[in-house]
Amino acid sequence: MFLKSSFLNFGSIFFHIVKQIRKIYLNSPIYNKKISKIDDKVIIYKPNQSILNCLIKFDKKKYNIEDFSLNSVWNKSTNLNHKNFKKLHSFFWLFTLDLKSSKKITQNIISNWIDENDKYKQHIWDLDILSKRIIAWISNSKLTYENSETNYKLRFNSLIKKQTNHLINEIKSSEKLDDKIIGSTAIILVGLTYGDTYYIKYGIDLLKQILNFSLDTSSFPKSRNLRQLVLYLKYLIVIRELLKESQTNIPDFLDESIFYLGKSYNLLCAKRKNGILFNGNFEDSNKEFDDYLNLNKYKFKDDANESGGYVVLKNKKTSLVIDFGKAPEKRFSKDYQAGLFSFEFSYLGEKVITNSGYFQDYKHQLNIISKSTATHSTLILNNTSAVRFVKNKYGNTLVSKNFKVFNKEIKSEKNFWMLKASHDAYSKSNGVIHERQIQYFHDDYKLQGCDKLIKTKNFNTSHFELRFHLLPEIKLTKLLNNDSILIESNNAGWKFTCKNHNIDIEKGLYFGVKNKYLENKNILVSGLTNFEEQNIFWEISKI
Repeated sequence: MFLKSSFLNFGSIFFHIVKQIRKIYLNSPIYNKKISKIDDKVIIYKPNQSILNCLIKFDKKKYNIEDFSLNSVWNKSTNLNHKNFKKLHSFFWLFTLDLKSSKKITQNIISNWIDENDKYKQHIWDLDILSKRIIAWISNSKLTYENSETNYKLRFNSLIKKQTNHLINEIKSSEKLDDKIIGSTAIILVGLTYGDTYYIKYGIDLLKQILNFSLDTSSFPKSRNLRQLVLYLKYLIVIRELLKESQTNIPDFLDESIFYLGKSYNLLCAKRKNGILFNGNFEDSNKEFDDYLNLNKYKFKDDANESGGYVVLKNKKTSLVIDFGKAPEKRFSKDYQAGLFSFEFSYLGEKVITNSGYFQDYKHQLNIISKSTATHSTLILNNTSAVRFVKNKYGNTLVSKNFKVFNKEIKSEKNFWMLKASHDAYSKSNGVIHERQIQYFHDDYKLQGCDKLIKTKNFNTSHFELRFHLLPEIKLTKLLNNDSILIESNNAGWKFTCKNHNIDIEKGLYFGVKNKYLENKNILVSGLTNFEEQNIFWEISKI
């Protein structure tokens, strides 16, 4: 034990020393000289800014550069919080400017930035910020480049390529997949802009490696994260549109990935007022992206009812979504939530039953709370999540043990839906197999469920809790018979019934709004497991 502890301490010290040496190297004249080896190629292609529209969250109002006072901010930006620091140095605020803004002022601001930051600086040259800065500078060339003086153009071109060289030097060692996707987009864009075949080939080869590594055999993100699904699709379509506009060959793997990601997007994310709250997702309408897809004639069809482990059954009035998927591999699980067999049920576009969402800031204690099985509409035993997590060196909680999902059955008929599956996540710890079956009868607007607890050899008595989470604005009233609760939403009333078990109304937290929390309520069914097989029957019916 002592030797193991000593070895771990030695390893920690060694990696710390290596990290410090690398930090010194990146800030050295030697490294600066290495990434400053550039050619004299000039801009030959300027992308249509509308291609980038799906990456930007626009304010309806456009601003003039005269409305900003940025010339003196660069040497004071270290006082900004991290979020505003990233916004400032990524230059994505350029997309909010009216094209009638002063080119001279815009270019002067960039020139001042170059004066302060033309050499590597750790946070300002962070891969995410740097990649977005390259994209913003090039995509807004009507303001950032046109009608500028020769000396400015030389400095502009030089720093674009210098930053790209740093990006190429560092991107493969990054562990952040989203940053790699954005980085590969920036490298390809630089290659197209300057007619540089090396950058184009490097960016496309890198993109292919990222997709091969991070997508499963059905081209769904291995993280099972819906936000990552949307991000991948957005950036791949942007890359495709840039290649198309610049009359550059579009590789087959890019079209294939867009095709399959698009089908999953259409099933899980498109035309939803609020996102479904599974595995790192929070409320976020994709209407602007839906409009972008329509404008650019991307039409995806979901010809199946399952993708990425999520099953979606829907008709004109009702939608039922359930998570029947395994947990991701450990290295892809930093945003995974232990919501095994959790479901969301919607009527006329409004959720009747929901999950509680995700608190994204991993440094906050609410992050790990939001990952708990208890924040999902599913079963929990002994107040312990179905999945165990461990922290990595960055403070992210990752999946440490996985589980099996089996006996899955899905029926979708004209007037009837049925979903059923079993999992063994509680088999070793509690000696219980959980089987969930949900049926929906369209004509009666009735959702019936049965959570079956099947005993195994390891069985020991446990306290079970079955939760049904609701949106903060929904009102609940428990009836005097103690086996029914009324659910009052904006567009309908519902009755929840569960006989022969304790039911109650419990206060909870809702994380559906990004990095915020609201108080909500959930319906709680509780009791003790026993040596006989148990069936917990419940029903939600429209009144």
